Amino acid sequence: MNGGHILKLTKVHINDYHSVRDSNEFDIGDVTCLVGKNEAGKTALLQAMYHLRPIVNGDTGYSVIDDYPRRDVSDYEHAVELEQREHAVVARLTFELDRSDVKAIEESFGPNTLASNLLCIQKSYEQEAYTITLDVDENAALQHLFSAFSVPEELGQQLSKCSTPTEAKTVLTESEQIGTVTELLKWIDAILKSGSVKLYVYNKILEERVPHFLYFDDYYQMRGCDNIEALKKRVDAKNLERPDFPLLGLINKARLNLDTLLNPASTRELKNKLEGAGNHLTKNIVRYWSQNKHLQMKFDVRPAQQQDPEGMRSGTNIWAEVYDKRHMVTTELGSRSKGFVWFFSFLAWYGDIQREKQNVILLL
Repeated sequence: MNGGHILKLTKVHINDYHSVRDSNEFDIGDVTCLVGKNEAGKTALLQAMYHLRPIVNGDTGYSVIDDYPRRDVSDYEHAVELEQREHAVVARLTFELDRSDVKAIEESFGPNTLASNLLCIQKSYEQEAYTITLDVDENAALQHLFSAFSVPEELGQQLSKCSTPTEAKTVLTESEQIGTVTELLKWIDAILKSGSVKLYVYNKILEERVPHFLYFDDYYQMRGCDNIEALKKRVDAKNLERPDFPLLGLINKARLNLDTLLNPASTRELKNKLEGAGNHLTKNIVRYWSQNKHLQMKFDVRPAQQQDPEGMRSGTNIWAEVYDKRHMVTTELGSRSKGFVWFFSFLAWYGDIQREKQNVILLL
């Protein structure tokens, strides 16, 4: 599920989100299945996890109005306004660092930097960024960093008495700006820009290893057809609709390009590309869709017509179709069974994420 090294999620704790008052902290394995009756809160748990670190940037965060348990939301807002309580922490996730993560940190800050190999990330209502908890010995990290640079003995003695980046910054600024001092000062400035050694370690080393969540439900099912000009505008404006993600995944997986579809060099080139794309996707589908091995994917690109669906009556349209060789009939992808459309939409989007080598945890 990832394109590189990924931190392992080990524990989750959800509070005050939709129907979930307190999930209590529970363990996460390589595959974790939530079991419960309808309306028990399974979907709410997944959504709370997703909005902490979503694959879609615009989905980040929680809304008191929309997400806090409706029955008590007014009491909650009143208590927060009167400073009788803090904003509720919605999600708290615990990740475990393995040896390669620890080694990456120790290469810069030494073997005594971390007191624990656990990283906790949490986010509350009205909090723009999440909060991290990482047990870092800042003084030990700084002393190791100082020792890695050959500086004059007197300066080294002064630095040994510095326990914060701010103190080190003052000492280095007042010193002669020789090469090693300048290089060390760059490190200190970078740490101060992050806010602390802990945040520097997270921002520069661990953040890219923390997986995003891909939450897939019915809202992300593709329509199976779209107006290419309108789709391209949404892509350029970074204002994608939910069904766009699997459709774009499908187009990318088929090695097609929106610009080429709109302005092909020749009709023959376009037909060859569409046929090759359909064949490529067909091989992927039959690997997983065991219920019918006689299906074949096809793409069609045509000028819009007046009787086409709304929003597709001008410009150029793309249609994803499924040909059933057994029954010798072609149907639009969007008109297939709900299960097939769900499966195919997920496969298209997830395949695109795999192609881009993004680290993700799947929430289905």
